[in-house]
This record gives sequence, structure tokens and C-alpha cells, in this order.
Amino acid sequence: MSDMDAATSAAGNMAEACAARRRKVAEGMRGSGIGQIIVSAAPSVFWLTGFWTEPHERMLALYLDSSGRCVLFGNRLFQIDSAAFPFECVLHSDGEDPVEQLASVVKPGKIGIDKTWQSRFLIELMTLRPDLAPCHGSAPVDAARMRKDDVEIGLMRAASAMNDKAMAAAIGALREGMAETELAAAIVEAYTGLGADFPIGPQCVCFGENAADPHHMPAGTALKGGDCVLIDIFTPLSRYWCDMTRTVYFKGLSREEETAYEAVRAASAAAIAEIRPGVPLSRIDAAARGVIEAAGYGSRFIHRLGHGAGLECHEPPECSAASGALAEPGMVFSVEPGIYVPGSFGIRIEDLILVTEAGCEVLNHFPKEVCIIT
Repeated sequence: MSDMDAATSAAGNMAEACAARRRKVAEGMRGSGIGQIIVSAAPSVFWLTGFWTEPHERMLALYLDSSGRCVLFGNRLFQIDSAAFPFECVLHSDGEDPVEQLASVVKPGKIGIDKTWQSRFLIELMTLRPDLAPCHGSAPVDAARMRKDDVEIGLMRAASAMNDKAMAAAIGALREGMAETELAAAIVEAYTGLGADFPIGPQCVCFGENAADPHHMPAGTALKGGDCVLIDIFTPLSRYWCDMTRTVYFKGLSREEETAYEAVRAASAAAIAEIRPGVPLSRIDAAARGVIEAAGYGSRFIHRLGHGAGLECHEPPECSAASGALAEPGMVFSVEPGIYVPGSFGIRIEDLILVTEAGCEVLNHFPKEVCIIT
């Protein structure tokens, strides 16, 4: 197959996938009693159309109704090729009012609004169309996006395979006296060499007691013997995100750290063993939490077990005690138990997990045994 034929085939596959996704969302709208929605989040617009742009302050909106009608609204600066889509595209220029265009299309009554849509657009729409009754409208898209199709699953496997290599590069770069910011820069360099998407954001790198802060961002702290090293790395590849955390030890670890580490590793294994279709995500969280509580660190596991991942690093479903979702084939979410002892150390082990028809697949393959860097 020539490059041109391959490109044509890929475009055709994307078009077919997007059409199937729009049908799935329309079905969900009918089931939830929402006859029309406005989708504005760039990842969701891409998922439904194959078109990606970062609109910034300008309006990007995809109108869908439950019959399957689809209209894309965007600025001419977005370079939307109207001929490339099997639905209507309404373009505007700077100085024109895109909300007025949108107001001419929507129908009276209930309308679902994307949770990310800027209030200035919504307020203007409500002013122009007082016959509308806005409601939260992200659920039909979120529910459909939670179950990845075959195209997405392949992309997420590839992203996690890249992340395994990036983690190996990060751990291989450790040396005494280096700053957290230096290691973070080395990770970005590794991602660049592996073909990750841009921009690659700052990575979570923590030395020693800094690891007790689950969201610590790299600073000038220098690596020294006896430090734990928590590395949480994440970036998109072909727009699909990888996310993995490993905790290693530089020239040794204390007995308490070893005990805590094994508790976290056992918690990870217990949670993964629970994952299969039909299992409540709250039960998966409880499986991990129970192991850490039994080890005496229950109060030190201070966050949910995990989050969904896909076109966004954090997206539905949430894997937590409060989650009402059940595991379904095609879902991808993180399992990331942790123990955090302020002023001393932190430990987290994170993998992305794909729910399969028979159980689950761990997308990361980087080892989880305790690792001492000498």
C-alpha cells in the first residue's frame, strides 16, 4: 500500500469511527431525555468529528440533536475544511457573532450544555433565546467516551509502551546531586525522542520528603543517598494519554519504607485482581484501600484510587469510593494506590488498566518490584 493509499484508508477509518461515535451519543441522548446538546471541549469535538483545534478565546461548538443532526461552528482561523465532513459547518470571522449563528439552529426547550463551555457564550445564547432551558449536557458524550473503541485501544497501548521506555530513561538518568528539575528535563527529552505530542507538560518528579506531596512539581531539591524517588510521567501520543508512576530508591531505603512499599505494591495487585466487567469501581478502590489499611497506613492513602484516561489525562470514570460506575469493556482507568508520610517519604505505583471482555489488561509493563539505584 502506498503512503497515499494508507493516508486515504486512515482518513476513512477515522470518518467511520466518528460516525459510529455520533450515533452512540445520539442513542445516549434519547435514553437520557436530552433532545439536543452543545459540545465544546476540544477532545470531545475531535472524538466526534476527527477535527482538532485549540480554540482559546474563540468559540468552537458542535451542535447535536437526538435524531443525529450535527452542525459544527467555528472560526475561519481554525482552518475547518467544510468539504471534509458529512455534516454542516458554519464558519465565522473575527468581528462576527458566532452565538447568533448558533442561536438560529437550536430548538426551543431543553438543551444540554457542555460542562466546559464558557459562561459568556452560554449567557449570550440564553439572552438571544429565552425559550431555551439549559441543563448539564456532558453525560451522553462522557458515557460514550468511557468505552474506547478498537482504534482508541490501539493508540492507548502504543502510548503506554512509549511510557515504559520513558520511565526506563528517567530511572537511568538518576545521579547523585541532580535536581528534580534536571530529571524532569531529561524526561521531556526522552519523550521528544520517542515521538510524543507537543506541548509536553511539566512532569511530577519528587525526591525524598517531597514525595509526600502527591502533586509536588519539580524544584531545585538535589538527589542524595537514601532518597525515595517518585516519578509520575504522562503525555499524549497521537492525542491519547499515557500515565504511569513508579517509586524507586537511591542507594538504599529504610525498613519502614520497604514495608510501606510492599503494602502499596500489594494494594495495586489486589485492585487489579478485582477488575472485570460488572464490578463496581468503588469495590476496586476498596480492595486497594483495605490492603493499605491492614498495613497500618490507611490514613496515609489520601486520594482516590484512580481516574479515567484517553483523549484527556483525567477523564471519566473516577475509580473511587464515591463512584457509582461499573467496570465495562473498553474502559481505561488508572490504579494508583499510595502512602504519603509528611516530612519523610511518599510512595505511589500507577498503571493504566484496560477492562476487557474477560477481565483486564495492564497497559504498562515496567517492573513494580522494589528497585534500589546504586
